[in-house]
Amino acid sequence: MASKRLSGRKAIVTGAASGIGAATAARLRADGAQVFTADLHGNVDFTADLTEPDANARLVEAAVAALDGLDTLVPCAGISAFHALEGHDDAYFLKVLDVNLVSVFRLIRDAVPHLKAAGNGRIVTIGSTTSSHGDEGLCAYSASKHAVLGLTKSVAAELGPFGVTVNCVQPGAIATPMTAPAFTDMPEFRTFWENKAPLRRLGQPEDIADVIAFLCSDDARFMSGHGVWVDGGAMVRH
Repeated sequence: MASKRLSGRKAIVTGAASGIGAATAARLRADGAQVFTADLHGNVDFTADLTEPDANARLVEAAVAALDGLDTLVPCAGISAFHALEGHDDAYFLKVLDVNLVSVFRLIRDAVPHLKAAGNGRIVTIGSTTSSHGDEGLCAYSASKHAVLGLTKSVAAELGPFGVTVNCVQPGAIATPMTAPAFTDMPEFRTFWENKAPLRRLGQPEDIADVIAFLCSDDARFMSGHGVWVDGGAMVRH
């Protein structure tokens, strides 16, 4: 049974229609938080394309009105696909950066006044184990996640004096709608990742959501600026 350790927290979770975002919203609610969800589509509180310049400001405004405040951000929205470097067009590369990095920056920036006012704010970004190593065919995704980790560390340094903790969860191979095509169409790829992790399985969205809930809680009050690997042990192979 969930502990209700997040009782009183008021959170935004993006990418909440499916995958890690949906699991995170469910877990935070189970732990007692009020959660305002956002995505491009689906059964969420706020529907928008978060790459639009003013979308994140509108999201923050709507969440603050609905929750009567805001102290927690978990931007889970993200995209990825395999693209070989040769022939990789600018448009896709920039789109990945826009979704995975720029929208995260905008959400954090637009929420800063509320997080400072809360006095015990929490930000948990979503990186990837590709923030620590590269993978072929994932130039755009890997670059975006390296940047998210850097953003996380810089924001942690800037907002720490205001009591805001900022951490980055770095998932390994997780079975989500985003990764399903690769794991379904390329069974050898799934087998590779299952064998790479000492725990010998793919992660599930709930595996990531549970760590996010911890980082949002008072149990993690002295953790900030960290990249936290959640990968079944796969990174011990590097």
